[in-house]
Amino acid sequence: MTELIAKTPLDDMAPLTIGACRLAEVDLGILTSIAPYAASKIAAPFKAAHGMAWPAPNRATGKADGRAIWFGRDMVLLAGPKPDPTLTKHAALTDQSDAWAAVTLSGADVEDVLARLVPLDLSPGQFKRGHTARSQIQHMTGSITRVGTDAFLLMVFRSMAGTLLHDLERAMASVAVRG
Repeated sequence: MTELIAKTPLDDMAPLTIGACRLAEVDLGILTSIAPYAASKIAAPFKAAHGMAWPAPNRATGKADGRAIWFGRDMVLLAGPKPDPTLTKHAALTDQSDAWAAVTLSGADVEDVLARLVPLDLSPGQFKRGHTARSQIQHMTGSITRVGTDAFLLMVFRSMAGTLLHDLERAMASVAVRG
């Protein structure tokens, strides 16, 4: 009998440094989309269950080991912990753990690299830590979250992981050549 081996979307790639930027695959743990029922008041039960605020539109709350990311109208992605089952009284919960590829891109030139791929102003004055957006990353639908002064969490559908890596490598090299 064949034994299957679980692999990450980027096959546990080693971190990659090109110029002043570093790219690393990240395991966000369990990913759960949370879609509140109409007229549901989920903010207080969510905070009681997970110790973090329900994020406002275009915002993320929490830390690396447990984060709530606004994921579109009436949708939040809980990354890290298993969702508290009491939340099912307030929202539909859907496991998304195998659906997404996630990387962190960090370094001094991170905004210049992302400017080649993302049609948003990601400058620190406009897109601060905890800001998030659903947008295009090159030609892919993705999620962009600023997680540090010079660090972003990028997510795309798992099937696009290789394309994300390719596009980020090219953009990183393009910026590095300038410098």
